[in-house]
Amino acid sequence: MKRWCLAVGSLLLVVPAGPTLAQSAEPIAYTLRFPAPHTHYVSVEASVPTGGHPQIELMMAVWTPGSYLMREFARHVEAVTARTATGEPLTVEKSRKNRWRVSTGGADRIVVSYLVYGREMSVRTNWIEADFAILNGAPTFLTLADDDSPRPHDVTLELPTGWSRSLTGLAPQPDRGPHTYRAADFDTLVDSPIVAGTPAVYEFVVDDTPHLLVNLGESGVWDGPQSAQDVEKITREIYRMWGVMPYDRYLFLNMITEASGGLEHRNSAMLMTSRWATTSHRTYLRWLGLVSHELFHAWNVKRLRPIELGPFDYEHETHTESLWVVEGLTSYYGALGVHRAGLSTVEEYLETLSRQIRGLQTTPGRHVQPVALASYDAWIKYYRVDENSPNSSVSYYTKGAVIGFLLDMRVRAATDGAKTLDDVMRLAYARFSGARGFTPAEFRATAQEVAAMDLSAWFTRALDTTDELDYAEALAWLGLEFADRSEDEQLGWIGLVTRSGNDRLLVSQVRRDTPAHDAGFNVDDEILAIGDHRVLAHQWEERIALTPPGSEISVLISRRGLLRRLPVVVGTPPANRWDLQPREDASPAQERHREAWLTGHDIA
Repeated sequence: MKRWCLAVGSLLLVVPAGPTLAQSAEPIAYTLRFPAPHTHYVSVEASVPTGGHPQIELMMAVWTPGSYLMREFARHVEAVTARTATGEPLTVEKSRKNRWRVSTGGADRIVVSYLVYGREMSVRTNWIEADFAILNGAPTFLTLADDDSPRPHDVTLELPTGWSRSLTGLAPQPDRGPHTYRAADFDTLVDSPIVAGTPAVYEFVVDDTPHLLVNLGESGVWDGPQSAQDVEKITREIYRMWGVMPYDRYLFLNMITEASGGLEHRNSAMLMTSRWATTSHRTYLRWLGLVSHELFHAWNVKRLRPIELGPFDYEHETHTESLWVVEGLTSYYGALGVHRAGLSTVEEYLETLSRQIRGLQTTPGRHVQPVALASYDAWIKYYRVDENSPNSSVSYYTKGAVIGFLLDMRVRAATDGAKTLDDVMRLAYARFSGARGFTPAEFRATAQEVAAMDLSAWFTRALDTTDELDYAEALAWLGLEFADRSEDEQLGWIGLVTRSGNDRLLVSQVRRDTPAHDAGFNVDDEILAIGDHRVLAHQWEERIALTPPGSEISVLISRRGLLRRLPVVVGTPPANRWDLQPREDASPAQERHREAWLTGHDIA
């Protein structure tokens, strides 16, 4: 099911292809009920227009935008039945894994009923329990398949006793009753998660635009007022950077459910965190970074988007090489936005950026997979991580963020500080946030135009090859250096990643180019002894660290119940040389450059 797009001012309205808006089709109207929410089911009743056809086909999305994996949401759908408005039963048959064919008997409108099981606590799925419900559009709503009309979708929730509120980015329809909303089309319905229960709600206004922080599950632990104040600061900073407000209302749906993750939407974000996150400065900064990241997406991907990401085909994969832009650059700006909002110190921000650089430079897969290919292969690799993933792939989030940092400094250096990556993003938004989106070549050309220099070779190397990135120019512009944090004492190291359980020590990952990889360790090997001496799980790391580098040891393992010895030559840990710090001899010009970067303002 494909849809086309209509640009209205600075907004992008995604609407089905076909008739004009004035010819909008009859709506599909859903009623959601929770007769026994503790069983994790929502009951859906959909009043569906048939256009007088003898048969109609209904479909459920198999993936949701922003999360690039076929998730087969239809597996949680049960008991699909249909009837006429007067109650006569109609025949329903499964026509595909995610489609149902209904014989209408010639009725103009029929009622389709089904159950959806929801007990997967993630930002892209459904969770229903006695106290609340989190509903995403893709795994909840059936719609007409192959429908090319701009059809509204109406939603009414009937809440259980004790649930006081429902919140969503959908347009409220108070004249139709409480908890009733309208989506202009199916794309909007999919892009508007719904939360129902008894959340705490904090409202603030930026540029005459209301924003709501919806905290579900504060439990007397989460600091709601402080979090609302800080989210407002981040919102003001990101709006300042872009210079345009892309929505007329925005909701931060903060699910405090001891889970994690975030997913962007056009006028909302679904966030998940722990109630204890506000009790630790480190974990709270991580949550603020998530807020900043998902809000930045309201501009970068929900409006400014790769050409492939729209119109959406909810039944097939949509490949793009540009996730390094929409996710990687957003990851770069996430922590930077927190700092520019005054919520982290320079040292804390540099540590976050250092962690991103360190994560890239210590991943063997950077020598195997270019970041543009990592983006294209997201559907088969990124969301299907296994023990070999660090050896064979690279994260477009991490490498994209590092490329964003280097591109920012390249633009600044090329223009003597007159232009920045902020200017690249604003120009790209002005050009490509409408109906069409950008191609990879167009985004690169936009950056080149702002930098007023040919960046084609630089982009090719950074995006299309596995060559190492060059940090020299960026560090020189900012007066930064990498500090070597390696210990003076040479400790032993073989490079295994292990896990323990019931005092069993098991190999969980064998990274390429390590002594353990050369020695032939396998994932799930159980480590029993070093030489002739038993080693317990809590002793392993210390025993290896105390072994002089260059020594050859014999490790006794059990592999599927068979004992064997693996000789391994102990090495030394890779140098921890990716921590950014200001140079003591930085020039006044370098210090001005650094301040301009960290504040987002020109420094005279």
